[in-house]
Amino acid sequence: MPAFSLPRCELGVATAATQIEGGEPDTNWHRWAAAGRILDGSSPARATDHWNRVPEDIALLSELGIRHYRMGLEWARLEPARGKFDPEAVAHYRDELTRLHEAGIKPLVTLHHFNLPGWFVDDGGWLASDALTTFLRFVELAVHEFGDLVEEWITINEPNVYATKSYLYAEWPPGERSYPRMLRVMQVLVTAHLAAYVRIHQLQPNAMVSVAHHLRIFEPAKPRNPAHGIAAVTSRYLFQSAVVHATATGRFAPPLLASKGYPPGRYCDFHAINYYSRSTVRGFADGVAADVDVNDLGWEIYPAGLIQLAVALNSRYPGIPIYITENGTCDAADGFRSRFVYDHLAQIAASRLPIVRYYHWCFTDNWEWAEGEAARFGLVHVDYDTQQRTVHDSGRFYADIIANRGVTEAAYDRYVADQQYPNNSLGGRP
Repeated sequence: MPAFSLPRCELGVATAATQIEGGEPDTNWHRWAAAGRILDGSSPARATDHWNRVPEDIALLSELGIRHYRMGLEWARLEPARGKFDPEAVAHYRDELTRLHEAGIKPLVTLHHFNLPGWFVDDGGWLASDALTTFLRFVELAVHEFGDLVEEWITINEPNVYATKSYLYAEWPPGERSYPRMLRVMQVLVTAHLAAYVRIHQLQPNAMVSVAHHLRIFEPAKPRNPAHGIAAVTSRYLFQSAVVHATATGRFAPPLLASKGYPPGRYCDFHAINYYSRSTVRGFADGVAADVDVNDLGWEIYPAGLIQLAVALNSRYPGIPIYITENGTCDAADGFRSRFVYDHLAQIAASRLPIVRYYHWCFTDNWEWAEGEAARFGLVHVDYDTQQRTVHDSGRFYADIIANRGVTEAAYDRYVADQQYPNNSLGGRP
């Protein structure tokens, strides 16, 4: 039967400040766009204009019955110059958080979601000698100003993705290709999480704090090929396992080095998983197998991977609740997103894992980093020229799941039954 219930898992949606707010704060991404480095030539200066449409967007969240909302803070707005904080930006975020509470929506706030102030970049970014103390000053500001309105924090979003795309593959700012510098940035981001975790709990003892990890399944293209098997195991360890272990426990293993001042212990109050796809590898690069389901960006759609990753985390670090802090798909026509939602939530419903929260990426279409405006992940369609919001069928389906604490037969028949994924008959790389 296609119906199922989700009695233990609360559903929400996720966003990130730079991807939705619009405006002209001086960030690494505004500079990157100005240099012509975005695939479709767009800029985060437009995005979804959320900064000016907070009441409208919160009303839409309420209309869909959403009670959990992951959002980010734009560091460059709050601290536009080193050590100088903007009281108007503070007031704006306080107003947004207050409105969320009044609407019965609980915020999960991300402190660093790939977004850096221009002055921090100019001073060396995460490679600066004082990067940690500079970031901790921002963390302290956030907790002091918003701690009465925020109980749950994400310190760093996807440190592995930021480090590799920015310092190894040169796809994101600052566009460097240096394994030593990539490794150094990864080390600093891990340490930044440990430091922020400790500081937040000093200021707000009852807070729930974690780091959001981009996790994926790595499979050898040919399981019987030893080289492919080694590539899969090594890629998994270097890309995610070593980072997860260090941020969860403060225990470091090569290639990461121990950080002074942070003894082994527990450094996460919940596991935070961002999951999108599976990689089929022949060497140390992403790949997609032939004849698999894919989204608009060519990423494989592999719902079982979500639970495989959660099982591994729960086995190694038991007794900690699991949040799926991002899960979604690029589907401009909204032709298979309802099935994507259904298939992944069905995996959660069938498991006995302590998955207590699920955030769909994304609430509305958003400015998707190097892809720009072309990649559409939203439950809500945005016409960027008019900023008109239109709820997709997948958004209505998601609202129905929330209202019914699961999927009903009627909802399945209406939104899911006729949908099929695109198929990648040739394979390749996303």
